[in-house]
Amino acid sequence: MAFKRGTRFPVSHTEAFPMGLILQGQIEPLIKYNPDRNAVPEQRRDYDPKTNEGTQLLMWRATVTDPDEAKSKRASFDMIFLADVVPVPSTEEVLPGMRQIVLEGLLAEPKVMGQGEFKYLGYQFYAGGIKGDNSGTRNVAAERKAA
Repeated sequence: MAFKRGTRFPVSHTEAFPMGLILQGQIEPLIKYNPDRNAVPEQRRDYDPKTNEGTQLLMWRATVTDPDEAKSKRASFDMIFLADVVPVPSTEEVLPGMRQIVLEGLLAEPKVMGQGEFKYLGYQFYAGGIKGDNSGTRNVAAERKAA
């Protein structure tokens, strides 16, 4: 059985990150690349025009750290949030700019990572929101995936 490129699989937060996850800094809009420097920045949406698939939700990026990862180069990575508004964590800071978070609507997409002879199978993670989100919105990405 073969899966199409870009196939995402639902996974629970505790399966993917058994020791939890730490949010570093703020959650920011994921901006489309535009070679024209004078163009107005535009936020990306979860949509692939080649396959005509996606949730059409806005994409947000945050740097997170997985304390369970043994290799230091793989411990911190970008988490992509799919939501109409920016997710706002409700937890207190454990250190300045660092918060423990629990993700909702987590999806994993297998991806080849690394360079040259040092390639390995990794995952790009997408989350629908943060548990205890203060933005006042529901988890739209998880609801659309479940439907």
